[in-house]
Amino acid sequence: MQKGKFRVGTYGPEDRALFESEATSLYEEVAETGELSAHDPRVVPDGPLHAAFRLLVELGLLSTGQVADVYVPVDPTSVQSRIVSPLGQEGAKLLEESSQWAKAFGSLSHAWRRAPQSIERGPFTHIRNEAIDPFIAGLVAECEEEILTAQPQTGRDPQTLARAALRDTTALERGVKMRTLYQHSARRSAVTHKYVAAVTERGAEVRTLDEFFNRMIVIDRRVAVIPGQEDLRAVMAIREPSVVAYLVDIFERTWERARPFTNRETSMMKDIAAEQRAMTIRMLIEGHADPASAKRLGVSTRTYAGYIADLKEEYEAETRFQLGYTMGSQGISGNESG
Repeated sequence: MQKGKFRVGTYGPEDRALFESEATSLYEEVAETGELSAHDPRVVPDGPLHAAFRLLVELGLLSTGQVADVYVPVDPTSVQSRIVSPLGQEGAKLLEESSQWAKAFGSLSHAWRRAPQSIERGPFTHIRNEAIDPFIAGLVAECEEEILTAQPQTGRDPQTLARAALRDTTALERGVKMRTLYQHSARRSAVTHKYVAAVTERGAEVRTLDEFFNRMIVIDRRVAVIPGQEDLRAVMAIREPSVVAYLVDIFERTWERARPFTNRETSMMKDIAAEQRAMTIRMLIEGHADPASAKRLGVSTRTYAGYIADLKEEYEAETRFQLGYTMGSQGISGNESG
């Protein structure tokens, strides 16, 4: 076998795997014995360690000695820099190139956001199905100052919340401010508590209230995303400044009435329970069907039925009609303060 030529900057993961799994052990053995014959059955072309042997020769860790076809070990410190330095330089070039690409795309993003509304997309854009999550992720990634979100109900599964936590904490760590609204029912969700802990630790504010509201995200007060009317897998992005300002005003008014969501809130739970009870009474008096009432409270239909059962027991009523009559005769409307 002829002495292999040293390859610069061409060693990849497969070479490293071979180096770690076989070549390193072979080198250690040669270092201990002092030499290795090219005719060793293990390193001949059909031998099990032939590839590892060739790699050591190419790296320069084995070199021909004074005797033909006999290889001796070479100090690895004299070889390491020749392997590692080119890889580091290549990595630095890739990082610089990726940074330049990010800047180039950044200028395009600014052009997209600042473009006149006469562009084909217009002030209103419909996004459907699989395009929704990447679209929202892109908006959050471009956010420069503030994110406002309203998340009714607790229907966000652990996987969705985990992705949201990663996306939102990344934005918060960039210095973006964030405020999120939930319904009171979210306080009973363990996964929501974990999400809230993650974002509030990085400066976000989270509040809850008893009222029902629609899902909404507002980015930098320039674009708002609300549910579409067609189905659950459609949203509308709004860039019309007057409409976005109107939605922000609604958010601010709702935010003022909401209660802070913390993981240390035992003193507040009594008030929150009273607010949910009052809303249940209002839903009952107004005659809403159970599914609609449960949705407005952000709970399951079974949980809402449990609330009604508690009211029946409290007012000693056997039917909903009796319950309504008893509350009406006592002037109970669900709007009482305190």
